[in-house]
Amino acid sequence: MPQVAHVEPLTSARSLRGPFDYRLPSDLEGVGVGSMLVVPFGRQEVVGVVVGVSEGSELPDDRLLAPLRALELGTSPEMVALAEWVAREYCSTPARALSLVLPPDARRRRSGRRRGAKARPPRATPAGGSPPPALTDDQQAAIAALGQALRSSHGAQRLVHGVTGSGKTEVYMQAAAIALEQGRGVIVLVPEIALTPQTCVRFVERFGETVAVLHSQLRPSERYAEWRRLREGEARICVGPRSAVFAPVADLGLLVVDEEHDSSYKHEGDPRYDAREVAAERARRARALLLLGSATPRAESVERVERLHMPRRIDGRALPQVRVLDMREHSHGLHPLTAGALAAVRAERGKAIVLLNRRGWSNFLSCRSCGRVWCCPECDVALVLHRASDMLACHHCGHREATPVRCGACSSTAVARHGAGTERFAHELAAVLDDGEFPVFRLDADAAADARAATAGTGAAAVLDRFGAADCGVLIGTQMIAKGHDFPDISLGVVLDADATLRFPDFRAEERTFALIAQLAGRVGRGGSGEVLVQTIAPDARSILHAAQHDSEGFIAGELERRRGLRYPPFSTLIRVTCSAASAAPARAAAGAVRARLPRAWSAGGKTAVLGPAALFRLRGRERQILLVKAHERDGAVQAVGDALTAVAADTSHGGVTFSVDVEPH
Repeated sequence: MPQVAHVEPLTSARSLRGPFDYRLPSDLEGVGVGSMLVVPFGRQEVVGVVVGVSEGSELPDDRLLAPLRALELGTSPEMVALAEWVAREYCSTPARALSLVLPPDARRRRSGRRRGAKARPPRATPAGGSPPPALTDDQQAAIAALGQALRSSHGAQRLVHGVTGSGKTEVYMQAAAIALEQGRGVIVLVPEIALTPQTCVRFVERFGETVAVLHSQLRPSERYAEWRRLREGEARICVGPRSAVFAPVADLGLLVVDEEHDSSYKHEGDPRYDAREVAAERARRARALLLLGSATPRAESVERVERLHMPRRIDGRALPQVRVLDMREHSHGLHPLTAGALAAVRAERGKAIVLLNRRGWSNFLSCRSCGRVWCCPECDVALVLHRASDMLACHHCGHREATPVRCGACSSTAVARHGAGTERFAHELAAVLDDGEFPVFRLDADAAADARAATAGTGAAAVLDRFGAADCGVLIGTQMIAKGHDFPDISLGVVLDADATLRFPDFRAEERTFALIAQLAGRVGRGGSGEVLVQTIAPDARSILHAAQHDSEGFIAGELERRRGLRYPPFSTLIRVTCSAASAAPARAAAGAVRARLPRAWSAGGKTAVLGPAALFRLRGRERQILLVKAHERDGAVQAVGDALTAVAADTSHGGVTFSVDVEPH
């Protein structure tokens, strides 16, 4: 009997279920699991991945087609198995999950060898070998414990819970050195590659050419060259954002997740995987050590993972004093104490950072005469004013339109602007503080895009580099500025509208608020004394008070108690199913059909509850309906939701509906 390859075509259709059998001719008999083939599929040629090989097929030989050709590189059987796990765990399709573990740009690789793959402009990196610094007692204790876990090779998990500035990165590097000594590979995940450049730099300085960096900002040829260096064993350490969890590192011994609390580890597309959970599964399969690190770890991680504590900064300096400023008697803008503190920083030619987690100039515009609010034509949200471009923009779909001078409904010219974002505050701060020698820098998605266009590099890093190189100044920005930066000369931190995240309808709102304030405070006072001012209309909020006292232990204990009582993660699993369509009726019908296929025993009074269907706001021109499953037992719930979705998606009566599943939504 001929050898048969079981192939998953890389198609996006949720209703299509493979694998499909292809007869392997003699010149392709070496094809194995993980190989990439170009196969005939209907009337087209598609790239597919071999997920199994057998000596025969249930189909007769005369119905088996042969692949057209094999591509040069594929992936390993281990990564195929991981992709299949991702597809099941996140209720996605095998094809979508397999696309995560393949060489970059795999779908367009129709010929055998990628053009220019062998040509990796010279890498501008040092040879490596920079000596490690003297270690604190906390670092030594953590490294000793990690070394023991690495040598046991039992797939252990550890959480380094260390305050900002406690030297967690050095701990990661020393653990990586132990793994390399064992002949094993290392993956280091960072929240966003553009915002944590020092992690990459420090690993390259220590380990040199054995470090590869994978991220989407690289040119395709550079990304493929780095991927190939890892695949061929030339590089043994991979540093990158969430997608690097799928890097082709053989014999994995250590998988680090830095700033593990950061929500950017959750993928927005389908499959909506959580890189932290994928890292845990990959480490388990490889019997590798999973090492999480954060100054503000998630409640889930604290509940599940053994902690190593690093409560002191490496230089022995105290964490900055945090003062909570009550804004209930101040309608907007800066508290007098904040204004005075910023003026003092300018007078001393120091540096300050100001966090406002809202970009743009004004939150929304309205007509004072008729009350009309300018909204996005594609989404049910208000448009945000961006004054530099003189445009209104939707922060969901990207729609843009000119700033109005009069109301289109009543022709009034009384157009009011409400609220303030980073663009407006940067302008106002510059007007007050910038005397020609005290610059104001801004870092948000818009400023990063402008800097990227100007420098042809990574925009956020360019802004941070300019601020870091300046003798003095103030940096204002969104949550980007609170992510892992190490500036030794910040003497003042300010959080504006600190309670904004508390107003989100999300059980993680308090955790996010605590982390945002604590992380911002961690950027202050690393080279000397420092102070943090937190402006809020909720000065007694639990998350704000704990953050002001640097009381991570107290906050987490209270958060776990609250979640246990309400049966929120980590004491349950949430699964959100979204059905979207061009009009409301098909979306509602599809959501109802999914619910009807879920177990009848799931009721609001049981251990597993199903909430909805309920309408969500229109997004990108599509109406949406959601179901929320709150389950006591994760695996069974994921399986049931996946089966229900597969059945409904295959029903042609729901052909115009798009489905997405988010396990543990963030």
